[in-house]
Amino acid sequence: MSENCYLKSLAVAVSIGALGIGAAKAQDGHEDIDEAKSAYQGTPSTVDPASARVVRTPGAPDLTEAEFEQAKQIYFQRCAGCHGVLRKGATGKPLTIDITQERGLEYLKVFINYGSPAGMPNWGTSGDLTEEEVELMAKYVMHEPPVPPEFGLAQMMDTWQVIVPPEDRPTEKMNQLDLDNLFSVTLRDAGQVALIDGGTKEIVKVLDTGYAVHISRMSASGRYIFVIGRDAKIDMIDLWMEEPDIVATLKIGMEARSVETSKYEGYEDVYAIAGAYWPPQYVIMDGQTLEPLKIVSTRGMTVGEQEYHPEPRVAAIVGSEQHPEFIVNIKETGKVQLVNYEDLNALSIVEIATSRFLHDGGWDASGRYFLTAANESNQIVVIDAKERELEQIVDVGQTPHPGRGANFVDPDFGPVWVTSHLGDNTISLIGTDPEGHPDNAWRVVRTLEGQGGGSLFVKTHPESENLYVDTALNPNEAISQSVAVYDINDLNAGYEVLPIAEWADLGEGPKRVVQPEYNRAGDEVWFSVWNTMNQTSAIVVIDDETRELEAVIKDERLVTPTGKFNVYNTQHDIY
Repeated sequence: MSENCYLKSLAVAVSIGALGIGAAKAQDGHEDIDEAKSAYQGTPSTVDPASARVVRTPGAPDLTEAEFEQAKQIYFQRCAGCHGVLRKGATGKPLTIDITQERGLEYLKVFINYGSPAGMPNWGTSGDLTEEEVELMAKYVMHEPPVPPEFGLAQMMDTWQVIVPPEDRPTEKMNQLDLDNLFSVTLRDAGQVALIDGGTKEIVKVLDTGYAVHISRMSASGRYIFVIGRDAKIDMIDLWMEEPDIVATLKIGMEARSVETSKYEGYEDVYAIAGAYWPPQYVIMDGQTLEPLKIVSTRGMTVGEQEYHPEPRVAAIVGSEQHPEFIVNIKETGKVQLVNYEDLNALSIVEIATSRFLHDGGWDASGRYFLTAANESNQIVVIDAKERELEQIVDVGQTPHPGRGANFVDPDFGPVWVTSHLGDNTISLIGTDPEGHPDNAWRVVRTLEGQGGGSLFVKTHPESENLYVDTALNPNEAISQSVAVYDINDLNAGYEVLPIAEWADLGEGPKRVVQPEYNRAGDEVWFSVWNTMNQTSAIVVIDDETRELEAVIKDERLVTPTGKFNVYNTQHDIY
């Protein structure tokens, strides 16, 4: 492989869970979040401090213990989600010392500093890392990675809290909130979520959660929001209370991304499940209290080469409505598990070999087929949840990163599901109607050209005629601070660029624009303008029909907003 090709491939290194924007910066301008800052800074690393005492590795620059600890925390916050705790790679390429030491200090500094259009953020030139921090991280990845501790049932039980027991919770909704149009918004670096009224655009409440909440998921009933932080802390929020609040909490590991609840008829709100990045495992819990009931390790053999992998992390999890099952992505080994929860003492698992480096995905419009990205394999895996089998593996662009994807009816090809890509500027449309459009099913029927690489999310809505594509990780500011929007009835016309960050009028900062999310009615689209902690962030709301600015939500409590999840759309898998 040429050095230039290696440079490009090494740079494809980011998933939404691995993005740390100014996580270690001061919080000037956010005077009211000292407690949140303290809680955030106190978040334990995924690595046991005792394992960090050795700071000399043959072939690597020496680091003091203090430098090693600082670098270890930065790596957890910003790098581990893509490269892995053990640095064996997934969305990002491997950073094992045979690779990093061969490339050398100066080479590594360039990548960390400048990033790549293929998806690696420009950590240095954006101001997220100082020049000293860039050099520190280049030195750090030349050392052997510290090995994290395990985290089993005893450790989980030490963290488990039922703050409000089920019998003490309301038996009916006690507030006047329009829950269908409520948004759960991640305040990433504050370790919080904000509940925002979609009608008034006012913050209803800010709740302290785990660090860098990755997703918010709704219970089948729509009563509870489950959020999970990158530190593997789950918080269960009861929306029926007079003032919505956390009623139970549990930590299921050292690092995590996914949480979901049971949705099959008769099992609504009975179980919850969460998947960990470290240790590699998933946990089935009581859906009312978060009591851990069953822990399942995911360590095992990869597909294809059938080699043992010590860190097969749990990525996306979705709740099936076809069977009483959770569908679980095992990232590094390339396996999808259909986990039947009818009898936890005799757990039944159908394991499907697919493609390696499974990441995120969502349902087609019918709710039968689960489409998920095998990102470093440049493929989309299609699972038939009804027949419990692999339907197809579809080749797409470089490093697909769909979020949950987008569903609409293509005027020429019928129903499609859409993914954008971290590694190139294309948007792939995959046919999803094997009965009505059999010739188009499970293949790329159309490829759109977008603004550039570094896209994290695509989004549309059944009531909309638009498809939005963000490019939050592109190192070009003009691209990362805007979004492309397509008319789904005239896709050949290309895209219009909306200057979302400019409309927010925030002043200085990276101002990455990320994750379009519709309101309940499908006539508004919300975007996060994601700045560093010491600078002002905002949420921009546009009118979907006119594509014009409708509102800018600014509040000193909106610290690094990223993911936004409308309650109704999330509950009903509308995307």
